[in-house]
Amino acid sequence: MDSGKHDTTGKVITCKAAVAWGPGQPLVIEEIQVAPPQKMEVRIKILFTSVCHTDLSAWKGENEAQRAYPRILGHEAAGIIESVGEGVEDMKKGDHVIPVFQGECGNCVCCKNDKTNLCQKFGVNPLKSVMVNDGKTRFFTKDGKYPIFHFLNTSTFSEYTVLDSACLVKIDAKAPLEKMTLLSCGISTGVGAAWNVANVQPGSSVAIFGLGAVGLAVAEGARVRGASKIIGIDINPSKFAKGKAVGITDFINPKDLDIPVHEKIGAMTDGGVDYSFECAGNLEVLREAFLSTQFGWGLTVLLGVHPSPRLLPIHPMELFNGREIIGSVFGGFKGKTQLPGFAKQCMCGSLNLDEFITHQLPFEKINEAFQLLVDGKSLRCLLHL
Repeated sequence: MDSGKHDTTGKVITCKAAVAWGPGQPLVIEEIQVAPPQKMEVRIKILFTSVCHTDLSAWKGENEAQRAYPRILGHEAAGIIESVGEGVEDMKKGDHVIPVFQGECGNCVCCKNDKTNLCQKFGVNPLKSVMVNDGKTRFFTKDGKYPIFHFLNTSTFSEYTVLDSACLVKIDAKAPLEKMTLLSCGISTGVGAAWNVANVQPGSSVAIFGLGAVGLAVAEGARVRGASKIIGIDINPSKFAKGKAVGITDFINPKDLDIPVHEKIGAMTDGGVDYSFECAGNLEVLREAFLSTQFGWGLTVLLGVHPSPRLLPIHPMELFNGREIIGSVFGGFKGKTQLPGFAKQCMCGSLNLDEFITHQLPFEKINEAFQLLVDGKSLRCLLHL
């Protein structure tokens, strides 16, 4: 492994990575080769990374994301730039950065429109497994003979990784990188859904279905916005204590009810909440979230990943009742444009990030981090590289 004592610019770096060889198989820590960045690419040294449910779903093979093997998963991280490729002018060696799976090229019709944070060229694509520049990978086996594929524009389960510059955000060097790791996905996705997508208003009511890291981040965002009632719904009651710490005022365990959840919420809120957030990736839950909102103006924000081919459980005529439903990607944040400002807000203490890091482990114990998430014992397990 490169010790960092000499300049590695333009050279192949040998380092450790957690390689996925097949769905459900334990990740293997082994030495790989990481090629130098090409035009408009950046190679970074990962200092911290964490495991998200999207990594877990891909690892399990629950969707089509894991067609390419071997592969390096991971998309929540923070690190330091080791070198930049030709044409990269907004970042340089030594900058502190966080990768983002939802890129921002700055030039496409979507990037130029303030109504969306999507990007035509570097949007999230779980089937993408190579770099945009030349359709090839930057990872290889130790002997350099066989390619190892990329994941979600990022591949952070490696000591070094190469990203398109559009998928990398420079942040203040004073920001604590271990906490900034959370901004790569979970915190930005949840808080952004409350702020940018729903635009939660002071005094409003909110229902959050699924109290994983994203759902609790929604609660934190709603709390900061001044929501008066925040209802958390989960079948795992161990999530409730953590929910209280981020502002959830009421809790519902569907297993304890003899009526549908939406009826219970309707009784608690004089007809329904102003905003509901579906963070579970379950169609039955999505319908309950939709029906839990207020007749006339309720808004449901969809955040959960739904790999099933089943369609929305909503009749078209139900949309004439004034309720709306909308999907949210990365909390509506334009990564390169808006995330640096969001990071500064987090540095100022407006959001409580400490509650989300429930475990910390050395990188070599990444399979333990996966198991903690499988068992519902962790929100985010921070891995130190």
